[in-house]
Amino acid sequence: MTKILIHLFIKDHAHTGDPKIRSAYGKLAGTVGIAANVLLFLVKILAGTLASSVSITADAFNNLADASSGIVSLLGFRMAEKPADPEHPYGHARYEYLSGLFVAVLILVIGVELLKTGVDKILHPTEVVFRLLPAIILVLSILAKLWLSLFNRKIGKTISSETLIATAADSRNDVIATAAVLAAMVIDHFFSVNLDGVMCLLVALFILYSGVGLLRETISPLLGRAPDPELVREIEEKILTYPGVLGTHDLIVHDYGPGRQFATIHVEMAAEDDVLKNHDVIDNIERDFLANGLHLLVHFDPVVTSDAAVGELRAWLSEEITHIHPELTLHDLRIVPGPTHTNVIFDLVVPHAYEAEEIAIKQRIRTAVAQRYPNHFCVITVDPAFGPPKTHG
Repeated sequence: MTKILIHLFIKDHAHTGDPKIRSAYGKLAGTVGIAANVLLFLVKILAGTLASSVSITADAFNNLADASSGIVSLLGFRMAEKPADPEHPYGHARYEYLSGLFVAVLILVIGVELLKTGVDKILHPTEVVFRLLPAIILVLSILAKLWLSLFNRKIGKTISSETLIATAADSRNDVIATAAVLAAMVIDHFFSVNLDGVMCLLVALFILYSGVGLLRETISPLLGRAPDPELVREIEEKILTYPGVLGTHDLIVHDYGPGRQFATIHVEMAAEDDVLKNHDVIDNIERDFLANGLHLLVHFDPVVTSDAAVGELRAWLSEEITHIHPELTLHDLRIVPGPTHTNVIFDLVVPHAYEAEEIAIKQRIRTAVAQRYPNHFCVITVDPAFGPPKTHG
């Protein structure tokens, strides 16, 4: 069914890197979600009325909340596809994050209201009437929500949309919640144990759990979270395949919404090589990444490779600082000799968790260098680590 809908409503569906195609996927998911949840709301209201069940009614309003969420998501995708303008030179893709944030708040509000209803029904229970039609409706609802979860997850994975992946998780939670409501009705019929209020409470807790998770997922990119470690690894490994590239550092990725990422990186190349040749390589790097959807700005860092003493010191010091902490790295090392001492100048990348220990780390490095290289003094500039922690195999 998912493939059929994609082929019917999305032209050139294979080109997911195109912002317009990506938006078409999002609008399809939003439209299907709205239609399905409105239908489920109507049939569950009927089922809740027939069975006099507050938990079924609560589950129905959960579907109404999901329909409202779909409307907001649909609007978010529509607004996110607006092109860049002078006031917003990086585009409007963050509207997708904002729509997800609004959805999360809406889910939390409804969850709190249903929580109050559940508590009230626990304190003041009413009789639940078992009828076959409401039971059948709930079973069909479970199947529909299960498909909707798989549908949203498939599209979310296809276009890398956290909003749709979170929506898929919300639909999965709805399957569990509806199954609990159905179980309560069956238990009450066969064992005369009224769990209607308890199940209403559980449904509310599921809604709140989903809302908190979605809130966390949508706030994180708006605050400027670290880039995906897999993306960092892919960028660095690809750049190292270009001729003359010796190393990379200071990769910073700016996220202006799905499909709107900009990045800067420092690339180390031999200082002795032809400048025009190195510049041509850097142009190729930037052009190749832009063709794959990433706006990458490369800064050229010359590295002295003809001086054996500099190379030996760099290799030793790079190894030495990992003994202090395995995530420490250095770059832009150069040696400036003087009449009384030699300055060893470099930048040290320190993870955010260890910035408070900056003075102690500097002192340990200076002591280690002085012991091995007398009359050498370290001039250290500390850089914060903007990316995820380095992994060491």
